[in-house]
Amino acid sequence: MPVYRDEAVVLRTHKLGEADRIVTMLTRTHGKVRAVAKGVRRTASKFGARLEPFMVADVQLYEGRSLDIITQAESLGSYGAQITADYPSYTAASAMVETADKLTESEGSLQQYLLLVGALRSLSRQEHGAGLTLDSYLLRALSMAGWAPSFQDCARCGAQGSHSAIVVQVGGIVCDDCAAPGSPRLDAETIGLLSSLLTGDWEHAESTAEKTRAQATGVVAAYTQWHLGRGLRSLEHVSR
Repeated sequence: MPVYRDEAVVLRTHKLGEADRIVTMLTRTHGKVRAVAKGVRRTASKFGARLEPFMVADVQLYEGRSLDIITQAESLGSYGAQITADYPSYTAASAMVETADKLTESEGSLQQYLLLVGALRSLSRQEHGAGLTLDSYLLRALSMAGWAPSFQDCARCGAQGSHSAIVVQVGGIVCDDCAAPGSPRLDAETIGLLSSLLTGDWEHAESTAEKTRAQATGVVAAYTQWHLGRGLRSLEHVSR
């Protein structure tokens, strides 16, 4: 059976039998992979701790009939302990890996992999607020998947200018002519924050008021839920 190596971030795990686990990973070059890690639930396991959610590892696998088998795992990013020790970071990371799980398949996406690893690293180091990091990740991940929001020009007709109506089903901000009656309106501060989260302008994002962040979070959550087509269970538990 062919053996291959790859870098991987662990998205989730499931128990299998008395000592094994099924590990779902997003890899750098092979996309999303489900593989069996044999014996990792035993206390004598050499690499069980390296295959926990939010961990990044260099893994060696060989192809099985239905599931691949993990034979080696070397830690590249031990983010799990720092993330799980902080509840806001843990809930944000849980929403991130669930989103990555839904957005990626076996064909692979290097951009999605790098984005997720960078976001988890940032959470573990507490470089920015957990809520801001999550919202930025969600907007960027959806953009990479083909659902880039517009927070400047009208998402429907392309009309330039400053608009205030938001329609997540259309793709973001829309002009008055394209806005349906009763469409919610956003103030300039919230639109500016959304733009900053999408482009990575952290200096501006971190200078915003809590009220502005809360409104932006609602928009990001609605946009994410709509375009994924199903709810994110982890998003309900995110600490804000």
